Amino acid sequence: MNSSPVIPRTFRLLVTGGGTGGHTYPALTAVRTLQARLAQAGSTLDVLWIGTADGLEARIAPAEGIPFRTVATGKVRRSANPLKMLSAANVKDMAKVPLGVAQARAIVSEFAPDVVLATGGYVAVPAGLAARLCRRPLVLHEQTVRLGLANRKLAGSATRIAVSSESSLPLLPAEVRARAVVTGNPVRPEVLTGHADKAVQTLGLTGFDRRLPTVYVTGGAQGAQQINNVVREVLPWLLGHANVVHQCGPANVGELRSAVSGLDPVLAGRYHLTGFVGPELPDVLALADVVVSRSGAGTLAELTALGKPAVFVPLATSAGNEQAHNARHLADAGAAVALLGEVTGQTLWDAVGPLLTDTARRAEMAQRARAYGRPDAADRLVDVLLSAASAASA
Repeated sequence: MNSSPVIPRTFRLLVTGGGTGGHTYPALTAVRTLQARLAQAGSTLDVLWIGTADGLEARIAPAEGIPFRTVATGKVRRSANPLKMLSAANVKDMAKVPLGVAQARAIVSEFAPDVVLATGGYVAVPAGLAARLCRRPLVLHEQTVRLGLANRKLAGSATRIAVSSESSLPLLPAEVRARAVVTGNPVRPEVLTGHADKAVQTLGLTGFDRRLPTVYVTGGAQGAQQINNVVREVLPWLLGHANVVHQCGPANVGELRSAVSGLDPVLAGRYHLTGFVGPELPDVLALADVVVSRSGAGTLAELTALGKPAVFVPLATSAGNEQAHNARHLADAGAAVALLGEVTGQTLWDAVGPLLTDTARRAEMAQRARAYGRPDAADRLVDVLLSAASAASA
């Protein structure tokens, strides 16, 4: 890779990808990082995002002042049964792809980007194919251990394939492996700058015993009923050994609050229940000694960059079972605990207990997690974008 690519006065970046935060936030972090890099060089960034009208990116991009366009696209509903892949809904949606490619080709031709960044999600397919048709360099970014469906479809058209883990490289098709580079998964910089004492102050955690470790339990923005249920089963025991910040999802607060109403007041003081964690997330993560969570790619990137011991409860219905693969990947390295299959209060107890009572074990897992973290992933990805654009213009 060229370490000092020529940077034009105005750099034009077309971003495509989204549907979920796992595809959207890495792209947004890359845009912010590229913008800062260009500003340092006296250049400006002209960016355009192609997404779906109903995906998260449709809200995030305009909120960040990024021009946003939509194209027709089809979602492939996956199934282990090949015949079910030929469902009426799949056939109908796949018929939209040629129209989406034509629409994306017109947008790419008009915008004339220096490089196209595709971060996955089914909307990335028409825009990525349009980049190839318009002869614009295409950089794929893959957040998970294995290439997602959209990126697998686009791999043959890509100039560079940025992956988040060394273990992804042997999983790539042999014919594209030479174009791959390990960047890591971009992490929002604010996540890395939290302060534990600020979390205590902001959330009013006056009953927390700071001599005990703190467990952060999260099921994502909407919460996870599975995680909420097993935590509730062991909560009295858990609060006997730790403080707990429990982000349970806005719809689940009432049910959990009534379930813990009979707790001993001292134990109850160590329990902070909240529907949603917003801007205070970096401080909550700084306070946490152990995290219990799903194992989406973004979560893994943040926790490894911070070096946080984690107990993962993968979402069983994640696309391609990617959360289980993510969790197993870290667990095999001793960098996390993965609870695969049926999860009960007892299995959670068995997983979390040793991390709370054995500080040396917790420290070792933190060190191994940090070894997998790439807090500079956004800068690495920006290097790839600039290099791909520079090589295309040479």
